[in-house]
Amino acid sequence: MKNQKDRMLAGKLYKAEGADLKLDYDRNRRLTYEFNESRHNEMERRKQLLKQLLGKIGENYYIEPPFRCDYGSNIYIGDDFYANYDCIIIDVCDVTIGNNVYLAPRVQIYTASHPIDAAVRNMNVEYGKPVTIGNSVWVGGNTVINPGVTIGDNVVIGSGSVVTKDIPSNVVVAGNPCRVLREITDEDKIYWEKEASEYHLDMNQ
Repeated sequence: MKNQKDRMLAGKLYKAEGADLKLDYDRNRRLTYEFNESRHNEMERRKQLLKQLLGKIGENYYIEPPFRCDYGSNIYIGDDFYANYDCIIIDVCDVTIGNNVYLAPRVQIYTASHPIDAAVRNMNVEYGKPVTIGNSVWVGGNTVINPGVTIGDNVVIGSGSVVTKDIPSNVVVAGNPCRVLREITDEDKIYWEKEASEYHLDMNQ
């Protein structure tokens, strides 16, 4: 496997060089520049730029500029997605995000890593591990999600968390390193459905 792009996507040691990676990198810089410099009322243009930039994005999505990523083509997002200001996704491997995922300001998702051994690291090689985020996940501001992490469904991640290990479904987590604080229970459902009904929200919408 001599092609640097193939090595990168396979999670092998690689150098960020070569014609394929440069082409992808230049394309990314052009599209992210156009997206981040777009006017606030150019909503349709922003959506079209994101469709060109990302590997996949579903229905009903919004990303607030500025937004940064390495390639974009390795990011796969489901329906009903929202990312607030200053989202950074380093996608040297696949980043897969489910439906109904909400990212607060300055959420950072990293797939890239470097060798622990200094002599190998100084050869300017790196590698990646994919990140997966399930459905119905809310990620608090300034959270860092590290390479190789899988996050389950129905998860709330507190602000400022540093996620270094997999997170199971149906939990509230926070901290550095991020840890489970408690399970999400039927009591949460009852409480928030009551709040929604008082606010005249239709839970079946």
